[in-house]
Amino acid sequence: MSIKDDAVEVRAQGWRTLTALHGLIEGALEQALQTTAGLSVVEFTVLDALDRQNGWHMRMQQLARATALSPSATTRLVNRLEQRGLLRRILCADDRRGIYTELTGEGSELLASARPVHDGALEQALAEAEGIAELAPLVRTLPQGSSV
Repeated sequence: MSIKDDAVEVRAQGWRTLTALHGLIEGALEQALQTTAGLSVVEFTVLDALDRQNGWHMRMQQLARATALSPSATTRLVNRLEQRGLLRRILCADDRRGIYTELTGEGSELLASARPVHDGALEQALAEAEGIAELAPLVRTLPQGSSV
């Protein structure tokens, strides 16, 4: 194996480690959020992204980027959340093709009750990952809760 091959393998191993950590965290979050709030991780992500706008709304393509979903998957997700009364769509006054989304009061309340569940599950998953030799170095690179 050449030095170039070694570098590729190191990057590939790093990617595998990162995806393993992501899978562990996402699984823990999914279970906790579904059980206590009836939300998937991606639904929580949409509500959280909208909440972080401080009263402003987001375009659909911004939500797609925030959730790493395709435009069509984002539309289906927004449809579901809108049917549940958690968000609403608003047509852009300047550009009738533009559609914004914003959190409803019900969406804000659900998010407020789900956020401690999310944060606790995240903390627990990271603690578990820190006990796994392959994942521990990556977990240690993340900011600690008190310094964020």
